[in-house]
Amino acid sequence: MAIPASFKDELIARSDILDIVSDYVTLTPKGGSYWGLCPFHGEKTPSFHVLPDRQLYHCFGCGKGGGVISFIMDVENLPFLDAMRLLAKRAGMEFPEGEMDEGNRRKRTRLLSLNKEVARFFHSQLVSPVGQAGLDYLRRRGLSKQIITRFGLGFAPESWDSLLKAMAQKGYDKRDLLDAGLAVSNQKGAIYDRFRNRVMFPIIDLRGDVIGFGGRVLGDGTPKYLNSPDSVVFNKSRNLFALNLAKNTKLGRIILTEGYMDTISLYQSGFDCAVASLGTALTADHAKLLSRFTKEVVICYDADSAGIQAANRAIPMLEKTGLKVRVLRVTGAKDPDEFLKKYGPDAFSRLLDQSENYVEYNLRQLQSNYDLSDPVQKTEFARAGAEILAQLDSPVEREVYAGQLSEITGIGKSALLQEIQRVRDIRLRTAKKKQTRREMIPVNQIQPKNRQLRYENPRSARAEEGILRLLMLDGSLVSQTQGLEPSQFSSPVLGKIYGILLGHLSQGRSLQLGALEGELEGEEITLLAHILGQPVAMEHSAAAMIDYRAVIEREAMRRQNTNDEAVLLAARDTYRKKKSISQGDG
Repeated sequence: MAIPASFKDELIARSDILDIVSDYVTLTPKGGSYWGLCPFHGEKTPSFHVLPDRQLYHCFGCGKGGGVISFIMDVENLPFLDAMRLLAKRAGMEFPEGEMDEGNRRKRTRLLSLNKEVARFFHSQLVSPVGQAGLDYLRRRGLSKQIITRFGLGFAPESWDSLLKAMAQKGYDKRDLLDAGLAVSNQKGAIYDRFRNRVMFPIIDLRGDVIGFGGRVLGDGTPKYLNSPDSVVFNKSRNLFALNLAKNTKLGRIILTEGYMDTISLYQSGFDCAVASLGTALTADHAKLLSRFTKEVVICYDADSAGIQAANRAIPMLEKTGLKVRVLRVTGAKDPDEFLKKYGPDAFSRLLDQSENYVEYNLRQLQSNYDLSDPVQKTEFARAGAEILAQLDSPVEREVYAGQLSEITGIGKSALLQEIQRVRDIRLRTAKKKQTRREMIPVNQIQPKNRQLRYENPRSARAEEGILRLLMLDGSLVSQTQGLEPSQFSSPVLGKIYGILLGHLSQGRSLQLGALEGELEGEEITLLAHILGQPVAMEHSAAAMIDYRAVIEREAMRRQNTNDEAVLLAARDTYRKKKSISQGDG
């Protein structure tokens, strides 16, 4: 969909980036900009800053940067148009729905309406004679009538077309159910219900819309759990089961479980802070989503090897978002649901309070690989434990956990602290050597972090960056670039940006970074934010433009001469080969 340029420019003008970012990040003024902890990766020292005068954000830690639209896209996990809609609503502006987008919007609205009707149908089947087997299963699992109703649980009959027929009566055709992932088509073209003879779990997003379903088979059918495929309204990697409820918890933490039944069982026992991933392993998007609603996540996976492996994968992803991560060991039961049935909510609450932080969990997992009665293995365990503790930035934390490691191994705490410091010193020396090597290579000082955007001619690229930076800060400087073409830029991405800026200037449009979003890809916006965030002395801007232009034109001429020479050499070689062949034939 093509958004009117005038609307986009006005939206950017009304959406001050400092106000927007302040809704998500606690910012502190410092030296003309505002600093805070980056919402996109875990950090203890602020490296994320906002430049209000240039309407951009940039993180020196993870490298993310951009304008107000890209910030909303990243922090809210929204596509471009939805991010603009959110900003428009915030600014009190009516979003211009075009024909193409109107069609997509109608389709999305129709599928959400369909899902709501399907959820009602499944629930009605559960409480009817048709769903008796499903209701018996839920009762055997200990769920009350109230919790079944609260979660909107249902039943998909053991039929090939009961849902298709029921929705046809509501005005929905087979194409609608195929688009929503509620029906499937076989190789012969026959269309039938996806979910059959299953207890159904509606998946509800943060806005309260039913976006998909999970179904647990009754009997020995496979797969045991079947989830809706991704669709226009559903993305399993960006949604979590029951987060629409958990986001309102007053318990100060969110419990991450492996399945629907564990989550529902926890709710019924008074723990209204449980969520589960949707038939997929935890993703980075899940972690970012959780970080919006809590500061602490307790991983409560099954006690089997698969659960341990899943926890090990989840911990670093959650940590990167700045979340405090703890791991609950379910003892005496295979999962949280079974534990609650055997020991009750009070015992689980005590277990929850005793949950290990990720350091303790990692040490315990490491310990299981060694026989500490063997002096050699004990020493190896102590060294491996020191490797883990050396990653901790806080000397207080290192002191505390060195004491725990000492108790486990019987090795003196002071000796362990020396080993931890030795590991840290090695890592520090290695990091300094790498940094020194990077600094000794001038090319790397200007290269973008994204390797796909690497500069072939850093000298010209530095000047090209300077042109872009000055133009965006003072559009009147375009007079100094008359006759300079995007094709003369050595970097394709910088030439592309330059061409877009010239277009904006010719149309009298905004040059703010946010106004360029949508015309540039995400990594291109990040690069431009980095360029625009560099310090510049505007009092010398006109002279600087002349110097930058001279460098670009000189390097472009040099490339052209090199290309011309290469063409001549290739032509000479071709001529010599033909002549040699001709003489040989003669």
